Amino acid sequence: MEGKYAYHEKQYIGRDYIRICIRLVMAAFCFAAYVYERDRDRTQDLFLVVGFGIIGVSIILLFLIQYKIIVHNKSVILDGLWTAKKVKIDLAGIVNVRKDQYSSYLFNNPVYNLHRKGSIRFYASGKDAVVLTDRDGLEYYIGTQRPNELYLVIREEMAR
Repeated sequence: MEGKYAYHEKQYIGRDYIRICIRLVMAAFCFAAYVYERDRDRTQDLFLVVGFGIIGVSIILLFLIQYKIIVHNKSVILDGLWTAKKVKIDLAGIVNVRKDQYSSYLFNNPVYNLHRKGSIRFYASGKDAVVLTDRDGLEYYIGTQRPNELYLVIREEMAR
């Protein structure tokens, strides 16, 4: 199914390195508290359970898709998680395409179809984005792990 598209990429919720590090530090704190509280009372078992719970949730998040980016038939299709509406951007209405940094912040929350200050944002992880500007001046920030490839494919689809 992936072979028939000009471009296909899946963005996962749990694969942002900063968020993985935060979850691992929290789990390490729980395990350290478990070891430190060894001789006190029965509450130390709670730290062990919470630590393994954090590790388990982290593993599940590694395989949970937030959205898919598909470039096909002169359009960019963004298909979100479960109940999120599918967003289709027609490349005939796009006047400018550029590569850009998604945000200057170190921590960015994953978003899907976030309308903010004249832009619509899609982001799961990484720091790069491809920005599409339509005729009305609305900008679509599409966070991607492969910005160069997505940029070239969109330029090629617009030229056809």
